[in-house]
Amino acid sequence: MSSAPTLRHSKHPEALRVATVNVNGIRAAYRRGMQEWLADRDVDILCLQEVRAPDSVVRELLGDSWHILHSEAAAKGRAGVAVASRLAPSETREHIGDEYFASAGRWVEADFDLGGSTLSVVSAYVHSGEAGSPQQDDKYRFLDLMKARLTELRSTRDHALVVGDLNVGHTTRDIRNWKGNLKKAGFLPEERAYFDSFLSDAVGWVDVHRYLAGDVDGPYTWWSWRGKAFDNDAGWRIDYHLATPELAAAATSAVVDRAHSWEARFSDHAPLVVDYQLLQPQD
Repeated sequence: MSSAPTLRHSKHPEALRVATVNVNGIRAAYRRGMQEWLADRDVDILCLQEVRAPDSVVRELLGDSWHILHSEAAAKGRAGVAVASRLAPSETREHIGDEYFASAGRWVEADFDLGGSTLSVVSAYVHSGEAGSPQQDDKYRFLDLMKARLTELRSTRDHALVVGDLNVGHTTRDIRNWKGNLKKAGFLPEERAYFDSFLSDAVGWVDVHRYLAGDVDGPYTWWSWRGKAFDNDAGWRIDYHLATPELAAAATSAVVDRAHSWEARFSDHAPLVVDYQLLQPQD
C-alpha cells in the first residue's frame, strides 16, 4: 500500500473505486478543501458519514454529476449518511430496518448492477457511545442489527460492501494508545467482540483495509483535532471497508488519504479509498 500521489491517483480502467470518509460536517469540509480532494480522486462511489446538512445543501455541494442517496438525521446538525455514485443505483434503502433508528441518519444502502452481478453498498455511521450510558446501549442495539443485516446481505447478494465510520478499533493494531482506552467506548471488549463476530466464518465478512495492509500498526483514519495527535500519528483506525469474501478478493489497493499537514485536513477523519477489480457495466 502506498501513499505516493503518482500511485494512489492512478486507476485501472476496470477498477471500481470506492471512498469512504466521515466529513465531520460537509459544509465545513468543503470550506477546508474537500472539493479539491474529490476532484483529484476519480471516485466511482463516495460514501459519507456525519454529513450534518439538509439534503438540498448536500446536492448543491456535490453537484449534479452524482446520483445521491442521503439519509438526514431528524436531530438537526447530527449524524447523516450518504452514498453518491456515478452510476445510478437500481434500488435503495434508507435505514437499517428498525424503526427505532429510522430517522437516525446512520445507515443507507444502494444496489448497483455491475457486469451481470449485483453489488450492495452501505454507508454506515455507528454511534460513538459512552461506557455505561444510554448512548452505549443504543450502540449495542445498532451493532446487533448490523450483525443481522450483514448476515442477510452475505446470503442474498453477489457482492456486498459496508463502509464508514464504525467507531470501534478492532485490535491493538488499530489504536496507537490502546492501553489507555481499554475501558473507553471505541475499544471496549464487548464492542470488539462484535467485530470478531462480523469477521468470523459464521458471518463471513472481510476487513479489506487490514487484509491489504497486513499486520501493522494502523494505518489510522482518525486523529483528534486537539494537541499533537495528528502530528504524532496517535490515531485510531475506525473507518472500514467490510466486504463479502469474493469482493474482498477483488480488492487491489487501499489508501488512507492522510493530509500532508494538520492545517490541510478537511475533517478529523481521512478518506479510505479502495479499488476493486470488478467489470464496469457497458455503455
